[in-house]
Amino acid sequence: MNWAYRHLLPSDFAPESRVWVYQAGRLFTIAEALRIEEALKGFTDAWQSHGAPVKGFATLFFGRFIVIMADERMSGVSGCSTDASVRVVKGIEAETGVPLFDRRMLAFVRNDKLELLPMGQLAYAWQNGFIDAGTLFFDNTVGTKKDLEERWMVPVGSSWLAGRLGSITGSPA
Repeated sequence: MNWAYRHLLPSDFAPESRVWVYQAGRLFTIAEALRIEEALKGFTDAWQSHGAPVKGFATLFFGRFIVIMADERMSGVSGCSTDASVRVVKGIEAETGVPLFDRRMLAFVRNDKLELLPMGQLAYAWQNGFIDAGTLFFDNTVGTKKDLEERWMVPVGSSWLAGRLGSITGSPA
């Protein structure tokens, strides 16, 4: 699979643009993906904060990650406008029956395939070679466009998981 995504991000958004990543519990079907893309486009086209348009971007990456971005140079994103984006994602979750808010599931690229792993099985996966320091990890905690570009897809050894694995296994990743 082609894991390149940076070229799909809007070039006219500031590096400090806010980002939210929602990971699906399974791969969306083609029909679901098309409906999701349509819903995200409709949302960003009408997205407002206190009556001012929000410069927004939203898309579905790799059939599993909804990424929403707001460039706040013209208008900031407030609680109400953030709530509006969450409502869209909750609507997608309800329509598809696919969990999008489970932060306990971690995503990795293994054998050129996207695999999910419950956080509770992290130590076991590490100790049994399912993941290692070079395994690509999707760090959905990114908060800005710059973070999304530089540290969304990183080797486990370069992510926050390295410290967690060190504390779980008693040795650094």
